[in-house]
Amino acid sequence: MARSSATTPQQYIDSLPSDRKPIIRKLREIIRKSIPKGYEEAMNWGAICYQVPLKVLPDTYNGQPLCYVALAAQKNHNAVYLMNVYGDKKKEAWLREEFKKAGKKLDMGKSCVRFKSLDDIPLPAIAKIIASTSLAEYKAMYEQTMAKRKK
Repeated sequence: MARSSATTPQQYIDSLPSDRKPIIRKLREIIRKSIPKGYEEAMNWGAICYQVPLKVLPDTYNGQPLCYVALAAQKNHNAVYLMNVYGDKKKEAWLREEFKKAGKKLDMGKSCVRFKSLDDIPLPAIAKIIASTSLAEYKAMYEQTMAKRKK
């Protein structure tokens, strides 16, 4: 699938092939129920993005809101991007263990968990990892990372 030009999450879902809509719709529901307060839902980078509003963190590396979680239907798979896992080795190890306990094969890049169907991922673990980092904690993680890079 090409990068979406949708301007709202609903437009994005409506533009998906019929076999993808229920998967993305369900995972969006799980994200919205799990995500800590303060993050905003928007379209960014051609995906449904849950991000730190610029009014909370205006000084980002690219001038865009800082992405915390993103959800997308790619050409050959669906993907949930978990930036808190990318930035925290303990959370990554926990997620890997949860996949193993659930008997699921983890297909993951740096932050991207790829899957074809909802049966491929342990939904309770995805919800828990999303709920695990408050806006203040994520902002602090980002600021610490950027401070280290400036040294």
